[in-house]
Amino acid sequence: MDALLTAIALWLSANFNLPANFEQPKIEFVRPVEITFFRYQAFTAEAQRQVLAGQTTDNATNGHREVVAVYDARRNRILLPHGWSGQTPAELSVVVHEMVHHLQNKAGTKFACPAEREQLAYEAQEKWLGLFGLTLQSEFDIDAFTLKVSTICGL
Repeated sequence: MDALLTAIALWLSANFNLPANFEQPKIEFVRPVEITFFRYQAFTAEAQRQVLAGQTTDNATNGHREVVAVYDARRNRILLPHGWSGQTPAELSVVVHEMVHHLQNKAGTKFACPAEREQLAYEAQEKWLGLFGLTLQSEFDIDAFTLKVSTICGL
């Protein structure tokens, strides 16, 4: 995994003007629900119940997408779901996305809002997928409108 993270950091640095940083995040494999809890900062039992109550079997109908992975800046780690193998360009693109956040964090990059920091991460993920003839739309059902809404402040 160290070689993979180093290669991704170099690729991101070369393609997106992010400063290369070889202090690698820790990779942790957790249950998908734990990733969702972290994403929504649901650290208490009550908050977790609320997050679960807000989830439906079809998140697309209520405007929510599945949380696939997350970067924890405080603990310098990337949370990936159990079963992640890195065997497909789409799975690797998830690490590319989270490594953008890691490099942003290590560089001390500031953003107007959390959504703004997602812009470069999605751009990098899209470019990575494009190397394999894939897109965010084809692999994650993220269309241009969803991407725009996910990366601007105030929504």
